[in-house]
Amino acid sequence: MNKRRIGKTDVEVTPIGLGCWQFSQSSSWFSNFWETLNQRTIDEVVATALKGGIDWFDTAELYGRGTSEKGLAAALKTAGVKPGSVRIATKWWPVLRSARTIPANIETRIACLAPYPVDLYQVHQPWSVSPVPGQMREMAKLLLDHRIRAVGVSNFSARSMELAHATLASQGLVLASNQMRFNLLDRHIERNGVLAAAKRLGITIIAYSPLAQGVLTGRFHEDPSQVAKVSRMRRMMGTMSPLRLARTAPLLDELRSIARAHGVSIAQVALSWTVSFHGDTVVAIPGASRMAQAEQSAGALSVRLSPQELNRIDELSRKVSSR
Repeated sequence: MNKRRIGKTDVEVTPIGLGCWQFSQSSSWFSNFWETLNQRTIDEVVATALKGGIDWFDTAELYGRGTSEKGLAAALKTAGVKPGSVRIATKWWPVLRSARTIPANIETRIACLAPYPVDLYQVHQPWSVSPVPGQMREMAKLLLDHRIRAVGVSNFSARSMELAHATLASQGLVLASNQMRFNLLDRHIERNGVLAAAKRLGITIIAYSPLAQGVLTGRFHEDPSQVAKVSRMRRMMGTMSPLRLARTAPLLDELRSIARAHGVSIAQVALSWTVSFHGDTVVAIPGASRMAQAEQSAGALSVRLSPQELNRIDELSRKVSSR
């Protein structure tokens, strides 16, 4: 697939990047969502993603309080990647903080990712003690000082996203992106105004959890006993319950049929749908804990679904997606 601009910025990325939450190495309670990866495995995952054509990575302060960022930077160094030749997105954690912490926080993010610059800096959640305009004014300063290349948000409602956009626009700047959960089993952004507003304003949606915590790989439908092997936190998301697996089986059957016709995996079909159905508006950041997963995500870049296949998947997805 051709590269896409993030919003109306000059930051260009492949439609599929690599989410790096898995690189947290269990260094905080929030990291226990995933198994602990050592640096060698992180190096292998990143190298595999790069080899497959993926050119950007999404991480965050919250992912191990800088551990993910440092692990990513180390892996890029090991792979011989020159600063500026890949794109990196990271996030400020706003909970119980004011926007005044943003300037110091970006310096920490830059230090953790050194020598790789921050291309996209995002507000991780809409829960700061400072209102959205205050957050965006601090982000604008970083942009104007060339500390970052683009500003994004994450988990923002349509109203909050529009307010962030308007605040930046008042200074002649743009809001690049809104990172939201979006996949064939969770299509809330199509119904709550977020996607419509993003299309109208030229804001990119960065889809996290595009494989619904692995459910859209077909792994748990083919062998329900695999559910017991994932963390309790992941099981609590609800998409792996016996009832949900039974309800979503028709969709998985269709994905399997299409995958067979293309000679690809179920996950690759699901990823291709995610970044294709809404044109250039949506990009995706599947995570990977193993080389095979990174290779599979990168392989989805070359999958081309027909309009008929896209619409058939859409039809079945709407019947089983959460509302």
